[in-house]
Amino acid sequence: MKIGPKYKIARRLGAAVFEKTQTAKFALRTEKRNRNSNKKPKSLTSFGKQLIEKQKVRFTYAISEKQFGNYVREVIEKNSINPSETLFSILESRVDSVVLRAGFVPTRLASRQAVSHGHITVNGRRITIPSYRLKVGDVVSIREGSKNKGLFNSTTERIAEVTAPNWIKLNKTTLQAEFAGTPTITTGDNNLDLQAVIQFYKR
Repeated sequence: MKIGPKYKIARRLGAAVFEKTQTAKFALRTEKRNRNSNKKPKSLTSFGKQLIEKQKVRFTYAISEKQFGNYVREVIEKNSINPSETLFSILESRVDSVVLRAGFVPTRLASRQAVSHGHITVNGRRITIPSYRLKVGDVVSIREGSKNKGLFNSTTERIAEVTAPNWIKLNKTTLQAEFAGTPTITTGDNNLDLQAVIQFYKR
């Protein structure tokens, strides 16, 4: 998926949606830029706010417009009691999301690369589709022949510092991550307004 200039996108959305923009340096530069700007911030319409929220989520998960739209429409068609939770569960059930959350790689784009290049297995079977949706009980691992690849040079050290979400059972010794339950929204995920996203697609 081609994303474009990350700093420019993050400034436009007003959110650090990429790992490289989640730094104190970027925050300070953005704050300084806003102070020095003579332009008054535009008052957004309801549609404009929903559009920005949609883009925040899409870029956070590095998903194409078409695929993301399919996810949201799937949620709408299910008519679930809590559509935000349903959408979150779909996004976090992707194998590239689990690879990132488990600490196998440092960034979202690296997780997509790891999967698409065949470095990741699910239940011992090589997977090359980042959007592959996991089921409870599936075990995600780094392929044995890939553990010495440069992409995983710091995996052991990184995993030692990782606190995996409660739906991932992480074995830091064997470098395996079991998808152990349905993903649920926690306090740390409140910066993504999934309800606004769903309303955007319902218009």
